[in-house]
Amino acid sequence: MSESMHPAEHEMHDHGSHGHATEAHSSHAQHQAADRGHHGPMKTTWGVAASATLHCLTGCAIGEVLGMVIATALGWHDLPSILLAVALAFIFGYALTLRGLFRAGLNWRTALRLALAADTLSILVMEIVDNGIMLIIPGAMDSGLASVLFWGALAFSLLLAFLVTTPINKWIIGRGKGHAVIHAYHH
Repeated sequence: MSESMHPAEHEMHDHGSHGHATEAHSSHAQHQAADRGHHGPMKTTWGVAASATLHCLTGCAIGEVLGMVIATALGWHDLPSILLAVALAFIFGYALTLRGLFRAGLNWRTALRLALAADTLSILVMEIVDNGIMLIIPGAMDSGLASVLFWGALAFSLLLAFLVTTPINKWIIGRGKGHAVIHAYHH
């Protein structure tokens, strides 16, 4: 067995490798592993907060850019463009977290519960900030995909979303919430 294996993986691997793991036991091990992320208040550095925010920003940016590109190419107005971008930002944000949790051996239900707890507030704040900025920059939402204004405004809005969300994530993680609940699954 690899020395770098996560404790939750080690626990589930040991029981499963001897043929003694039942579905109930495996489920218990997953719930036990999921509870490791709930340690209450913890000391959080700006680096940890920035890393968690960058993780959320990656999913948000993928969804936001894809949503804006699709909506702009289809000639949609502001509201449907924003709704599509926000929906895709949440989907991609959660998907990135779920990917890591599935690799850690968690089942769908436990992984989804942890992803929702870890990312919802962070993604929500980012989406409010970046879409708000896009709406207040004159012409940004109506400029075409080939426009420097469109891409410049989108990059600026995502940067501001990162800067606003990082201290919020620091505060949330410091209280044992947000990305703190999935910290045990990161390698």
